[in-house]
Amino acid sequence: MDHMIFASVSSLLPALVVAITALVVMIAIALKRSHFWTATLSVIGLNAALLAVVAQAAGLVSIGSTFGELFVFDGLAIFNTGVILIASLACCTLSYGYFETLKDNKDELYLLMLISTLGAILMTGAEHLAAFLMSLELLSVPMYGMLAYTFLRSRSLESGLKYLIMSAAASATLLMGMALIFADTGTLLFKDLAKILLSGQISSLTVVGVVMMLSAVAFKLSAAPFHAWVSDVYEGAPAPVAAFLASVSKVAMMALALRFFIGSLAMMTPAFDTVLIVVIVLSIVLGNLLAIRQDNLKRMLAYSSIAHIGYALIALLSVGAGSIGLVSMYMAVYALTSIGAFGVITLMSSPYRERGHTSIGGEADDLRFYQGLFWRRPVLTAVLTVMLLSLAGIPLTAGFITKFTIFLAAVQGLQFWAAGMIILGSAIGLYYYLRILVNLYKKPKVNLEFDAHEHWGIKAGGVMVMIVTLLVVVFGILPEGMMQLASLAFVR
Repeated sequence: MDHMIFASVSSLLPALVVAITALVVMIAIALKRSHFWTATLSVIGLNAALLAVVAQAAGLVSIGSTFGELFVFDGLAIFNTGVILIASLACCTLSYGYFETLKDNKDELYLLMLISTLGAILMTGAEHLAAFLMSLELLSVPMYGMLAYTFLRSRSLESGLKYLIMSAAASATLLMGMALIFADTGTLLFKDLAKILLSGQISSLTVVGVVMMLSAVAFKLSAAPFHAWVSDVYEGAPAPVAAFLASVSKVAMMALALRFFIGSLAMMTPAFDTVLIVVIVLSIVLGNLLAIRQDNLKRMLAYSSIAHIGYALIALLSVGAGSIGLVSMYMAVYALTSIGAFGVITLMSSPYRERGHTSIGGEADDLRFYQGLFWRRPVLTAVLTVMLLSLAGIPLTAGFITKFTIFLAAVQGLQFWAAGMIILGSAIGLYYYLRILVNLYKKPKVNLEFDAHEHWGIKAGGVMVMIVTLLVVVFGILPEGMMQLASLAFVR
C-alpha cells in the first residue's frame, strides 16, 4: 500500500511541485507584494518541476497510474509536461519585463499562470473523462483572467470576455459529448471505452458523443471551422499571455486529444475520419488565406496557428497510433517558434511606459512598427527572421524538419491529398511570412512609435528569446536529438 502511494506521488511530482509553488506564491503575495520576488519564486518552482520531469525521463523517479486510474504518466505525459514547463518558464520570464511598468498589481498574473500550468500538466496524463474535463477547466479558467489582465485596455478586456463566452460553449459541448458516451457505454475510462468499441457494441449515441468531443477539442486548438475567436483573442491579449495561449494551451490540448482519441479508440467510430478531414482541409485553407490579409502581426500569427494545427492533425489521420511522437514533436517546435515570435513582440512593446508627455497604449503588433527594424536592432531582427522561417518550414530550421516528417507520414499513409494540402498551405504561408521579412529590411521610419530597450539582450526576456532561437536552429541543423526526444512520447 505504501509503495502504491509513493508511486502515485512520484508520478505526480512535477504537478505537485507546481501546485506547491502556486501556494508559496499566494502566501508571499499575502505577506508582501513584490513583483521581483513573485516572479522569482514562480521561475524557481517551474525549474524545480522541470528537474522532476528530467528525473522521471531518466528513470530516477518511478511513474505509473495514479488515483484510481484517473491519470497515467507515461512517455507522452513526460515529454509534453517538459515542453509545457519550458514554455511556461519562457512566458513568466517575458511577463516580468512586460508588466514591470504596469501601475496596477502584477503579482496575481504569476499565480494564474502557475494554476493554468498545473491544469496543462494534468491534461497530459488524463486517462478518464472526469479527469479530462477537470484538468481542461483548470487550464482554461485562469486564462480568462490572464487575457483580460490589462483590463484598462479595452481590447484586453474584450479578449478575456470573448474567450470566456466561447470557451464556455465549447466546454458545454464537450460535457454533452461525454454524457452521451457514458449513457451508451456506462464507462468513463479511456481503456474500458476502447474494449467496448473493439467489441462493436456501440450505438449512434457514442458516435454523436465522439463528434461533439472532437468539435470541442477543435475549438480549444483553434482549428477551423471553430476558429472565429482566435484572432480577436490573440490581438487583445497581453503579448506574454498570447504566447502562453499559443504554446502551453495548444501543447496540452493536443496531448490530451491524442491520448483520448488513440487510447479510447474513438478514432474507430464511423464519422471520425470524415469530420477530421473536414477540419484539416478547412484549417489549412482558411488559416493561410485569412493570414494573407493581415497587417497586424498578432492576428497573422493567430491565423497561422490554425493552419499549423491542420498540419499536425494530418499525422493523426495518416498513421493513427503511430502519430503520437510525430505530433508531439510538431507541437513542441510550434510552441518554441510561437514563444520566439511573441517574445519579439513583447520586447518591442511598452504599453504602460510613458514617453515624453504621452503615454502610449496598445502593443507593437502592427507591421508598420517593424519597418527597418534590422537597421537599429539587427540581433532582434535575426531572432524574428529565424522564427518566421521556421513557421514557413524553410530548411535549416526545426520547423522544416517537423513539416517534412508530417509530409512523409501523409505519403506513407497514402493520404496524397493531405500531402498536397501541406504543399499548398506552405506555399501560401511563404508569401505572408516573406512579406513581414521584407518589411524588416526596408528603409527605417523617422518616427519610432515602439522600439526594444537599448540593452534588451542582457535582460531575462531577451536571453530567453535568444536561447529559444538557438534551439530552433540547432534542431533544424541536427534533428537527431529532437527526434530521439520525441521518441520518448508513447502511450503506455
